[in-house]
Amino acid sequence: MTNYRHQTVMQVRANRDITLPQLQHLLATDNEDEVKELFAQAREVADSVYGKKVFLRGLIEISSHCKNDCLYCGLRRSQTDAVRYRLTDKEILDSCAKGYRLGFRTFVLQGGEDAWFDDTRMVRIVGEIRRNYTDCAITLSLGERSAESYQRLFDAGANRYLLRHETADAAHYARLHPSDMSFNNRMQCLETLKRIGYQVGCGFMVGSPFQTVETIYKDLQFIRTFQPHMVGIGPFIPAHGTPFAGEPQGSVETTLRLLSIIRLLHPHVLLPATTALGTLHPIGRERGIMAGANVVMPNLSPLEHRKDYAIYDNKICTGDEAAECRNCTEYRMRAIGYETVVERGDYKSA
Repeated sequence: MTNYRHQTVMQVRANRDITLPQLQHLLATDNEDEVKELFAQAREVADSVYGKKVFLRGLIEISSHCKNDCLYCGLRRSQTDAVRYRLTDKEILDSCAKGYRLGFRTFVLQGGEDAWFDDTRMVRIVGEIRRNYTDCAITLSLGERSAESYQRLFDAGANRYLLRHETADAAHYARLHPSDMSFNNRMQCLETLKRIGYQVGCGFMVGSPFQTVETIYKDLQFIRTFQPHMVGIGPFIPAHGTPFAGEPQGSVETTLRLLSIIRLLHPHVLLPATTALGTLHPIGRERGIMAGANVVMPNLSPLEHRKDYAIYDNKICTGDEAAECRNCTEYRMRAIGYETVVERGDYKSA
């Protein structure tokens, strides 16, 4: 029986595909040897493509305003006690300057869907970052925008765009979002970003309300066929005051297994060990790396706003200075045998 179980992992690796019964088995098994084998195979695949490198991305959370009312998010427009802020151009550029001095060569500008950061403002900001740091990658994570907007930002110098698809099941999507948000539009945005030429990231929450093994299977098949350059997954963590505040949080263990499965399905993907993993487990990000992830995103946001970007409760690193985040991350990765690198860490094509 043990040999058969190990064979399942090897079949997934060899085929770069997974069946629903195989997924059900790998998520449910309590055979510790098999789980270790899953992690080991994923780590071996990641090392074969990227070596023992962990790529650092400097995260700058530019706005806690959002026009959307997603049922799970602590920054949803109905969240009356959310602290709202917007970084100025200077604060964003100062964060980049600090990050560059610390060795970061990718900046990730993330925020809610905030109309204040319109194309005029964002083109100006992206263009200034591009002029100042020609050797850096600029990643945006600003939600759904028009095709014209995505093109303008790309032309201004943005290289990558992160847009979690949240779920590849339309019915599940409708249960996580208000009726004014469209599953089809989310998927069309991802297609548009890829067509324009961005390195594109998608992703989903593990353990979100109403999620099933069948919906996760659809997520994995979407990732396998869409072939994103990045995939961000992390355990669902409830946010107080939201409709899902009383729902159970997602499982760290399930997240780790899915990180490994994604690595086996898509060997070249850039795969973060997310802050949510570190929030739920003291060495969650280290465990994510050992399960096949190869990206960590320390926070470069101004210290006074860190705690205000509260998409879920109890987020870690809200009180750390940027240098502390950088040094702590380097130490943690070195402790498990990995090197944090200062290069851009672009996606490597097969």
